[in-house]
Amino acid sequence: MTSLKHLLLIVTFLFTANVWAQAAGGDPPEKNIEVVLGIDSIEKLDFAPSTKIQIGNESILSYQLIPSKRELTFKGMKPGKTSVTVRNTVGDIKARYLVTVTASDQSKVVRELKDFLGDVEGLEIGVKGDYVYVGGRIVVPADIGKVVVILDKYPDVIRLVELSPQTQRIIAKKMQDEIQKNGLRDVTVRVVNNLFWLEGIVTNEPDKLRAEIIANAYVPDRIQTLAQRTDAVQTARKNIIQNFVQVNAKSKPEPVPKLIKITAQFVELTRDYNKIFGFTWTPTLGGDGGSINIGKGGGGVTTGSEGTLQATIGNLFPKLASAKSAGHARVIQSGVVVIKDGVQGVVKKNSSKKFALGTGEFTRADEAKSGFELTVKPKILQEEKIDLNMGISVSSSIGQPPEVLSNTINTNIVVKSKESAVVGGVVVNRSATDFDRNPPGGVDQVEGGQALFSFIKSKSYVSNRSQFVIFVTPEILESASQGTEEIKKKFRQRTR
Repeated sequence: MTSLKHLLLIVTFLFTANVWAQAAGGDPPEKNIEVVLGIDSIEKLDFAPSTKIQIGNESILSYQLIPSKRELTFKGMKPGKTSVTVRNTVGDIKARYLVTVTASDQSKVVRELKDFLGDVEGLEIGVKGDYVYVGGRIVVPADIGKVVVILDKYPDVIRLVELSPQTQRIIAKKMQDEIQKNGLRDVTVRVVNNLFWLEGIVTNEPDKLRAEIIANAYVPDRIQTLAQRTDAVQTARKNIIQNFVQVNAKSKPEPVPKLIKITAQFVELTRDYNKIFGFTWTPTLGGDGGSINIGKGGGGVTTGSEGTLQATIGNLFPKLASAKSAGHARVIQSGVVVIKDGVQGVVKKNSSKKFALGTGEFTRADEAKSGFELTVKPKILQEEKIDLNMGISVSSSIGQPPEVLSNTINTNIVVKSKESAVVGGVVVNRSATDFDRNPPGGVDQVEGGQALFSFIKSKSYVSNRSQFVIFVTPEILESASQGTEEIKKKFRQRTR
């Protein structure tokens, strides 16, 4: 009995050794695997695999090998069958697979989504249960719009997409830059627990609201946290923008009022022209010289004389008078004043000239006054236009004795900065023509004489023209020192 047991043990040992020997020298058996499109299949290996996997038809199946974990992942590309051979590091065949790739409605959707979104970094597309999902964290901000547009075409796909921390930091930086460009330089943005925190200090509530509006413009449409999209957070944290900006309602310093330089120029022009031409012939008899009588007697014309005919004849020859006279005067006065916006300014200049009036014992002293006065109140409007409410008074003296001419203008106009405008003026023309009215050269006075006859032919023409005009030029200044160089040039002494 004992020998029989020994015999059976020997036979069993030999049979097992033979089987092991055949297994060691032949190929391993082929294993059937079914892979659904969009659903990866992971196979665990009990040997150290070679990095080179042999696939019969690579258009049907792709793989991902992780040698350190001895894992082989099969990924279906399209429906079909193919063989897969796996070798160890010394080249021996250690595993053989017959992979059948099948398609379903979910796998078709996965394939389409991979065609559209397969190049988006950080995105995962697959099937879990009976649902297709798109998840992961998007890295490149520019891909957000692409993902949103494509997923709108697949309403049944579960969306598990979020922003990666790197993308959130990039968006936060863009938010902060745009907020500070709009004048809110003390507002910053940072990412806390997938939320954008606005922090800093502003001077009023509208600025705080404006910072939040600008930040919201940079939040990608529908790419928010999963909790917010599913209303799984408290109401106070539903908004992805958390506005912690504090309002420090301190009064801003009053802006320094702008200055305005007003330049007014008065130009007066006077012209006069006199022309006289005349012919006079008035002979006279001087003293008590004789007389000649011519009369009519009976039956005819008779003449008679008594004594001796003698007399002195004056102005025997005719007189010719011709004269021309012309005069021209030009007076220019200028006033400049620099004042604050909305404040009235006055510039005044007066002068007087003494002269004698009358002759002899009736002579008396008199005075002719002339001057320039500018009163103006400017107000700055939009587009550097200036409203000028002004009054200008100018008087000047001409001739001897002096004749005083006065001109006054009160007006309200709008002029653009650095442009000139004519605010007013007066023109006076006067002309006169005389024929045979006065002897040319004046009336001759004859002492103790008698004019034989008088013959006068004369013409006198007088023309006077007087005109004045006022120019005004306003200019907006940043400070009172602006434009002083131009004024200095006018008063700088020039030497030759």
